[in-house]
Amino acid sequence: STGNYCRGGSFDSALLSCEAIAILPEEMSPERFAWLRDIGTSEIIATPGCESNVKEIYDKCWELRNTRGDDIVIFNQFDEFGNAIWHYHMTGSNIEDIYKQIANDDSRFAGYISATGSAGTIAAGDYLKKQYPNLIVVGTEALQCPTMLQFGYGGHRIEGIGDKHVPWIHNVRNTDMICAIDDEQCMALMRLLNEPEGVAFLKRLGVADDVADKLGLLGISSICNVVSAIKTARYYEMDGRDVLFTTLTDSMEMYSSRIDEQREEHGAYSAELAGRHYARYIEGIGIDNMRELNYYDRKSLHHFKYFTWVEQQGKTMAELDALWERDFWTETFGQIDEWDKQINQFNEQTGLLAGL
Repeated sequence: STGNYCRGGSFDSALLSCEAIAILPEEMSPERFAWLRDIGTSEIIATPGCESNVKEIYDKCWELRNTRGDDIVIFNQFDEFGNAIWHYHMTGSNIEDIYKQIANDDSRFAGYISATGSAGTIAAGDYLKKQYPNLIVVGTEALQCPTMLQFGYGGHRIEGIGDKHVPWIHNVRNTDMICAIDDEQCMALMRLLNEPEGVAFLKRLGVADDVADKLGLLGISSICNVVSAIKTARYYEMDGRDVLFTTLTDSMEMYSSRIDEQREEHGAYSAELAGRHYARYIEGIGIDNMRELNYYDRKSLHHFKYFTWVEQQGKTMAELDALWERDFWTETFGQIDEWDKQINQFNEQTGLLAGL
C-alpha cells in the first residue's frame, strides 16, 4: 500500500494477534512509518521511490510470496475486490443518504469526484450511478503522473492517489471524466488551510470561523479531491441546483511533517503569500488538464491494464476481458449477501457473539 490500507492491515492484525508485514514506498510521510511502528507492525519494508512507485511494492510482494510461501497472506488493495465492494455499498449508500437529507425539489445529483488511488473509493460512483444514471463520475490523479489522462508516468507529492497504472479493480467503464491536479497546487493549499496566517486570511475573506478552523481536516489528497470538484463544476458550468460529492480521505494528521518541509524550503508563511495562493490556486481554478471519456477512451484505459496485470502480475487475458463485461461488476458487487452469510456462520461456530 502507499498508506492507509497498510495501516488498516496492521490495525486488523493487532486486533487478531497476527503478525503484520507492511510494505510502502520509502518517501511516504514519516508519520505513516511512526504509526505502523506504534501499532506493533512486525515488519515494515520501505521500497524505493515515492507515492507512484507501486511496481516496486509488487516486486517485493512476489519476492515474499516466492520465499515464504504459505507462511504469509498478501492483501493487495489494487486487485482485492473487497476494497471496491466495501466502498460500493458503504461509501456509496452513505453518500446517497446524505444527498437525500440535503436535497430539495430543485436539486440535481450532478457528480461524484474521487482520486483513483487503488480504485476503492471511486467504486462508490458505481453505486451512485445505479441510483442516479445521469451522474458524472470523475476520476482524479496527479498531473505529475498523468496515467489516465495521457498514459503518462512520474513522481508526485499527493500521497495516496496515483500509481502509474490502472488498478485491476477500477471499473473504468463507469468513469466519465479524468481530471489531473498539479501537486504544487495541493501543497500550496495545504499551507493556506493549515498555517495560522492562512486561516486568518480566510477568516478575513468571510469564511466562517467554525469552517476555517476545521480546514485542517483536509489532508493533501482531500485537497486534491476538492480542487477536482471545483474544476468539475466549472467545466460543466454548474449552478446552485447541482450537488457534487467528493471524499475527504485523510486529515493532516499523517502529513504535519510536510508543512515543516515547506517552511524549510520556502520560509515562514505570510498574509501576502496566503493572498497569492488564494488568488492563484482557488480563484484561479480552471478547466485545464481535464478530459471527457467516450466509449473508446474508456476501453483504452481498460486495455492499459494488460501491461501491468497480465504481463507483470500473473492475470490472464480471459480474466482481463471479463472486466469489460457489465455483468461482471453486477455480480461482483452483489456478493455481500453470501459474504454476510458466511460471516454469520463463522461467528456462530466460534461462539464469540454469544458471549457478548
